[in-house]
Formats: sequence, structure tokens, C-alpha cells
Amino acid sequence: MKLLLWSIGKELEPYVKPGVEDFTRRLTRYYPTEWSLIPPPKGAATVGPAELKKKEGEIILKQLSKDDFLVALDERGQQVTSEKLASFIQTRANGSQKNVVFLIGGAFGLDTSVLDRADFKWSLSQLTLPHQLVRLILAEQLYRACTILRNEKYHHA
Repeated sequence: MKLLLWSIGKELEPYVKPGVEDFTRRLTRYYPTEWSLIPPPKGAATVGPAELKKKEGEIILKQLSKDDFLVALDERGQQVTSEKLASFIQTRANGSQKNVVFLIGGAFGLDTSVLDRADFKWSLSQLTLPHQLVRLILAEQLYRACTILRNEKYHHA
């Protein structure tokens, strides 16, 4: 199984880049993992939020394979514990899932077309989090889940 971490937006800020890189490197010991940065559509600054989400959604849906398991990070999604996330990952691996895509939307969230395509909607928090930090939290939580599965000492329950 491969973990694909997708994010709409800009390159990582210097204050968060080392952390994302560190947890991504750690994560690759368990599953092949790669980040894909999806740049905002051309003319993004000249359209409203709904139109921007629609354009971003079109880009995302074109890049997805029909067999990809899509996890949409969305504020209205389900919140899970680290242990449940570990179980979720194990279930995907046991089901011979080829790719699990974790998607971080743009500044205004994800279009309904993408949310409708999602196999799971996950909320990291009820708080509004900066996208840069969401990337770090996502990488860390996936790493934590993998250490839980291997019963390693990183996670203290």
C-alpha cells in the first residue's frame, strides 16, 4: 500500500518544512509515502470561493485513479483517535488497497464533487488550522498510527 499525501497550496514555510520532512521520512519505513503539492488554479485570485473550490475539485478528480481510496480532510468529517487511525490504516492494508490518498483542500475547503467522491471524510480538529500545520499534523499522526500498529514506544497510551 502506498500513502499519497496531497495538498492544495504553496510550498512549505520554513518554520514547518523540517518537521513535515522528518515525519514523512519516518513514515516511509512503514509504507511508501509521497507528497504532491497541487498548485492553485490559474486566476485563483480573481474568482470567488465557490468557483475556486470547483476548479480545484476538477483538478483533483482528474488526478485520482478510480481505485484510489480517498480520505478528504474536512472540518465536517469524522474525528478519530490515534488508535482508530491505526486500525483504519491496517484495514486498508489488509484489504490490499493500492493507494490511499489523504487530501488537504485549499483555503476554502473542498468542493462537494470531491467530498462526494471521498471514501472517508476525516476532521483533525474542530479548530481552524493553518494548512501548513495540517501537513505537519497529518504526517505526524500517520507516523504515530504506524508505530501503534507495530507496538513501538513512540505513542504513550
